Amino acid sequence: MFEAMLSVFRPAILFPWLLSMAFGVLIGGTPGLTATMGVALIIPVTYYMEPLAGMAMILGVSFTSIFTGDIPATLLRIPGTPASGAATLDGYELTKQGRGMEALSLDLLCSAIGGFIGILLLMAVAPPLAKFALKFTNFQYFWLGIFGLSMSAVLSAGKPLNGVLSATLGLLVSTVGMDITTGLPRFTGGNVELLEGIGFIPAMVGLFGLSEVLKNVGDAKLLGKSSIPEFGRISLLRTLKIILRNKMTVLKASLLGTCVGALPGAGADIAAWVAYGMEKKTSKNPEEFGKGSIKGVIAPTSANNAALGGTWIPALVFGVPGDSITAIVLGAMLMYGLRPGPLIFQENLKLVHGIFAVGLISQFLLIPVGLIGIRIFGKILRMPRNIVMVIVLIFSVIGSYAIRNSFFDIYIMAAFGVAGFFFEYLDIPLPPLILAIILGPMIEDNLRVGLIKTHGGFGEFIFDPICLTLIFLILFVFFGGSVMKFFRRNKME
Repeated sequence: MFEAMLSVFRPAILFPWLLSMAFGVLIGGTPGLTATMGVALIIPVTYYMEPLAGMAMILGVSFTSIFTGDIPATLLRIPGTPASGAATLDGYELTKQGRGMEALSLDLLCSAIGGFIGILLLMAVAPPLAKFALKFTNFQYFWLGIFGLSMSAVLSAGKPLNGVLSATLGLLVSTVGMDITTGLPRFTGGNVELLEGIGFIPAMVGLFGLSEVLKNVGDAKLLGKSSIPEFGRISLLRTLKIILRNKMTVLKASLLGTCVGALPGAGADIAAWVAYGMEKKTSKNPEEFGKGSIKGVIAPTSANNAALGGTWIPALVFGVPGDSITAIVLGAMLMYGLRPGPLIFQENLKLVHGIFAVGLISQFLLIPVGLIGIRIFGKILRMPRNIVMVIVLIFSVIGSYAIRNSFFDIYIMAAFGVAGFFFEYLDIPLPPLILAIILGPMIEDNLRVGLIKTHGGFGEFIFDPICLTLIFLILFVFFGGSVMKFFRRNKME
């Protein structure tokens, strides 16, 4: 392993690796562009490189873009990537209190710590965790999707009932397009552009980006002012002290994020919401969440970067992608002439150790690269609000168009922007809606395939031990707070 650490500092690996991390800053900080897109864009560049250099670029851009997605989420309440959705809650509230730099410093260091823990767990427990992940079939994935959605619906700011309403609307939107099972069009109105469904990226950009522009345009007094309040200076030493006071939150969220990431199809966005939800439900002061809670910042950002390490567990050990990024990675490995699966630990152990080394060192490199990203975006967003809103609008249009090179996606973005604007006035939270659009196809597909397997019976969905565990967790999300309050009240009496 020590030899692997030394080998990655060769110029042929180090230079493209650092360039990919710089590219990740741009990808993550631009609303609408995702870590998956960043990885997909650099794959052709890696074709003529040695495999380890290609893997270093993939890891560099994915870790960096997941972190920098928190920058616009924290400063403007616009997630740079889907995994940054939870950062729009407490991170943005801290920015409004003039503590934006404190939130971003926590994001940066907790991302690095979470990623480091995720890679360590990848190295230590890959085979047993991957074996557990393979026990998940359609029945378990259905409940996993419901669990992730219930976390978002109940734990978003505002009334839980409004969160459930938002999630339900998102599930309805996710049904538009080609029927997953029959292949027939649904709710398309004869529009061929809707056959692929409503893309979650244009919807997310509209809900969080354009709605924010419309809200600011409606208040002429704000347009000449700075787009964000004073957000302080970076003090890594002070941030470290805060992290040490909340070390158990970092550890719990990182472990949870890695475990969720190891489940194929789950990914960093679900990991962030699950960690946020667990932290709020087990907190002694749950009322602080959504109002600028430090733990509300630490939990999701530790989990989403840790989840990236987790997604490599099934990818390396069994050749099963943990998320969309590792799905591209598996294709890249085949392009390099490698065969992911159990034999890779015997046939290409040196490469595997190199990947582990790159993953660990990337967390240390993330800190200086992330600080540069914070300073750059911080200066841009300190400009007058009217200029920043124009920039947000331009990137919203570009980010929506770039996914499928479709003008129709720009119209989708505009429609969701207007809807998001009115939802905010009605106190309907936006994160559950966008997460439902993402998880809707997964939930529906696993429900229908599972019912086909059981000939319409629900027994396998209910009486399986893993399913029962997930059902218990879902009930805990909805009713756990009330039950814990009841027991605390009795204990005090």
